[in-house]
Amino acid sequence: MSPLSAHLLRATLIPASFAVTALTALAALPAHAAVDTMSKIRETRTIVLGVREAAAPFSFVNAQKQSVGYSVDLCMNAVEEIKRELKLPDIKVQYKPVSGPDRIPKLLSGEIDLECGSTTNTMARQEKVDFSYTFFVAGMRVLTSQNLHVDTVKDLQKQPVALTKGTTSEKLFRQLAEGELRDAKFTTYDNNVEAFKALKEGKVRAFAQDDSLLQGLVSNDKTIDTLSLSRLALSVEPYAVMARKGDTALLAAVDRSLVQLYSSGEINKLYDKWFNTSTLTIKMGRLTRDSFVRPNKQPGVAMVLGHSI
Repeated sequence: MSPLSAHLLRATLIPASFAVTALTALAALPAHAAVDTMSKIRETRTIVLGVREAAAPFSFVNAQKQSVGYSVDLCMNAVEEIKRELKLPDIKVQYKPVSGPDRIPKLLSGEIDLECGSTTNTMARQEKVDFSYTFFVAGMRVLTSQNLHVDTVKDLQKQPVALTKGTTSEKLFRQLAEGELRDAKFTTYDNNVEAFKALKEGKVRAFAQDDSLLQGLVSNDKTIDTLSLSRLALSVEPYAVMARKGDTALLAAVDRSLVQLYSSGEINKLYDKWFNTSTLTIKMGRLTRDSFVRPNKQPGVAMVLGHSI
């Protein structure tokens, strides 16, 4: 096991204050008109899933140009529940690529019916969309060259940092730029692959993103031993399937499918399929395990006081 691989295993623990902090963040949200995607699926015999092209191991395109991943499998399991609910065994599944900036607009416009990627449930996003039960809990960390050690946020002062457009990491670091990281230099990239490439090429010295996505990027990369993942966790990021606000029946079907996986223990096999492989090992964190035992929809929180994600 390489030094970074061993470090990645240790870095999966997230501060225990998440549950208490997240509970205090819950607040009343404005009402939205009811949406009935289930009726549309019944009529068209089709469901459109929003997927990512490079968010391994959650949602990505494999060598055979197929949309695959942990989140995609979870959504396909939800499709089976939808088939049972509607008594329609022949529902067609269409995949539509989405990016960080356009995933919510495409959902709201009706271009996709569910988003199956690596999207964090946040209070800000809850104002626009609804979320399923949490299916994974990540932590925002920083991937750097090995000669840059990040133990506190201030260690990134005056450093060039890569961010991915439309993500919680971009939002948090834009806030930090107004205070703790006033002299840092941020470059925003369209996707994680471009940001990761910039780090490897030395254009930036750090790349801030969810640890699970960073681990997915380095798992098959020959530069793995030249990089280091910070122990510092900047946020807690609960991932969930995203649906339109008020799309009650569809979201209920998704939630039922997740509860069935959790209660039966089948979720453990699915987790191992994507997170315990020959090239990638991500130990199941306590908060992820707790989400299976006690399904919840707690929003993510920034671990840096005075900031939000």
